[in-house]
Amino acid sequence: VQLQASGGGLVQAGGSMRLSCAASGGTFSRLSMAWFRQAPGKERESVAAISWSSSTTYYTDSVKGRFTISRDNAKNTVYLQMNGLKPEDTAVYYCAADSGTAQRMSVIPSARYWGQGTLVTVSS
Repeated sequence: VQLQASGGGLVQAGGSMRLSCAASGGTFSRLSMAWFRQAPGKERESVAAISWSSSTTYYTDSVKGRFTISRDNAKNTVYLQMNGLKPEDTAVYYCAADSGTAQRMSVIPSARYWGQGTLVTVSS
């Protein structure tokens, strides 16, 4: 499975941004998907995860109410809508896919398949 993330860039605090991740080469509809991020000098963390059927989503506490993960299995794409962005959201964001559960990906920022990472910078 190949993952191609897009949508990063520079945004002011309070602004919005949507990340997209297009998958190819596998059965996307059967994979759990997640967005991880890593800020400079910090450990990688799981931001959001979604089950293959979209029935279950998970968010780290710091983004609850601001970020929304969604997927379109017909387009083999997962999204991360980020609203109310804060400077502390600045990081490289990675989309990831795994045949394991979304719950596991929400706790352990690890997966079999990774996108290339896209930088999100939030200015104050």
